Amino acid sequence: MFKILDRYIIRKFLGTYIFAIILLLAIVIMFDINEKLDSFIKAPLKATIFDYFLNFLPFFANQFSPLFTFIAVIFFTSKLAGNSEIIAMLSTGMSFKRLLRPYMVSAAIIAACTYVLSAYVIPPANIKRIDYTNTYVKNKRVDYGTNIVLMVEPGQIAYMSRYDNINKTGFRFSLESFDKDKRLTSRLTAQTIKWDTLYQWQIYDYVQRDFREDREYITKGRQRDTSIAFEPRDFLISIEDHEKMTSPELREYIRHQKMRGVGNIKTFEVENERRYAMTAAAFILTLIGMTLSVKKQKGGMGLNIGIGLVLSFSYILFMTITQSFALTGATSPFVAMWIPNMVYTVIAIVLYRRAAQ
Repeated sequence: MFKILDRYIIRKFLGTYIFAIILLLAIVIMFDINEKLDSFIKAPLKATIFDYFLNFLPFFANQFSPLFTFIAVIFFTSKLAGNSEIIAMLSTGMSFKRLLRPYMVSAAIIAACTYVLSAYVIPPANIKRIDYTNTYVKNKRVDYGTNIVLMVEPGQIAYMSRYDNINKTGFRFSLESFDKDKRLTSRLTAQTIKWDTLYQWQIYDYVQRDFREDREYITKGRQRDTSIAFEPRDFLISIEDHEKMTSPELREYIRHQKMRGVGNIKTFEVENERRYAMTAAAFILTLIGMTLSVKKQKGGMGLNIGIGLVLSFSYILFMTITQSFALTGATSPFVAMWIPNMVYTVIAIVLYRRAAQ
């Protein structure tokens, strides 16, 4: 059951958290407008507001949720300590562990919201935001590919000499199938292949060769609709594609690409682990912020806020550095994304024990 004191701290925590987000987002908007002013002038106003800003602001806020959480804890806890409210709470016989409970409840609310947003809500919104930036700011789409080799499924290899994603057309296509003994069982070649919808392709000027019982059976034709279990996003990978997928889609994509032998999926694996690591960061940084600012300081809250900013930015920098380790193959994505949490968990435990004394 939540008592009045619990509700008071939770309200203060979440209120300061939301205030910090609004304040920093206002600053971000001004810098972003200044940086992309030429692009915003060229783009339709409706698209700028609804396709870009309404999708960019939640994305940015969620990306830096640990920073906002830390600032909120430091700010309002320092204010409580400065007004001797913490002393009054502890003087009633309340333990330090009991005082920490509403903080952890608030952190759980933030963590749950952060995960739901990053895993399910923001990825669909990112599709509109990224399409806007590719159209009016800077195009980062990968629209062409050459010498594409892909394992469609075990025992089936596809090849295209070139693929044009603008026209959804590939050239000099071949699809080879092998049995368990690695013997060629069929080979489909086509001059052009065009993507229609999910796994649905149209092949033109094709030749189908089937090898059965030491004989070759040949089928030719001008055009045919066929189902092949891959699509353009499986081999045309842009640097922002991982931001467009919900967590279930991301895990399924990683599984399929690993099965096909695709090597450049580190960014997708890192993104998958990052979503969980950022959720855990809410609890770790809340504990660090609370233990740092619970003691009344002679100089006021300025020192606590300064320490909090240094620690929060160092956490984000640390995570960025370890992320680069995963992208270069120096370590696994899981280890890279969880190293900062492990290190800061140790820091949080040390600070907690000192503050509790």
